[in-house]
Amino acid sequence: MGKRILVQRRGKGGMRYRSHKRGKIAPASYPITNPRQTITGLVQDLVHERGRSVALAKIIFDDNVSYIPAINGLTVNQKISIGSKSTIDDGNILQLNDIPEGTSICNIERNFGDGGTIAKTAGTSALLYTKTESGSVVRLRSGKSILLNGNCRASIGSISGGGIREKPFLKAGNKHHYSKAYGHLYPRVRGCAMSSHYHPFGGGRHQGPHQSTSTSRNAPPGRKVGSIAASKTGPGRARRRSRSVEV
Repeated sequence: MGKRILVQRRGKGGMRYRSHKRGKIAPASYPITNPRQTITGLVQDLVHERGRSVALAKIIFDDNVSYIPAINGLTVNQKISIGSKSTIDDGNILQLNDIPEGTSICNIERNFGDGGTIAKTAGTSALLYTKTESGSVVRLRSGKSILLNGNCRASIGSISGGGIREKPFLKAGNKHHYSKAYGHLYPRVRGCAMSSHYHPFGGGRHQGPHQSTSTSRNAPPGRKVGSIAASKTGPGRARRRSRSVEV
């Protein structure tokens, strides 16, 4: 009995394909504060965490220490304020109700108190588009607009490290360590370059492309390859086109 193919073994993930816990510092989130009060913190250091594309700012407040994704332009010994009376400067943290419309924001909370879950990767930011009676409309980098509670907090500015994707790896070893830190599969081999018992596209004893026409959306891992639940490919597409021409 042979072993399952690589795609089947990977499936929905597992311990082999998860990010490593070693090298982690702390959860990157806002401290729990009273929204009516304004507190000030000092940036003590900028640290790197494994598997994260952006540096973390170690901020010391009066009673605790928090790690927050570094904002573009943030420096050591810079003061950061959290609260409704904070100024609209890069790095300060305010509620969406207290931020003017058209401001660039990042590290946005989806629900008040979750510490920030939206626009946290390197170089990303969002736009506070408008405010309504039901909440604040935030336009994401993808162009999608979402409605959030006005009490959710966000940082002014954009996340640092915007040019990290532009730096070439130059060596396969660098790509290997990068993929291992993020839990990515590397190297990736084309299915048509494998044998038939390793991948559905594999095998060389037939003519034409190795890919199948379409695959069911409910297919199991390993069979779910190629055109998944395609509705505009194959013989059906030609038949529909001919009917439209006749009409």
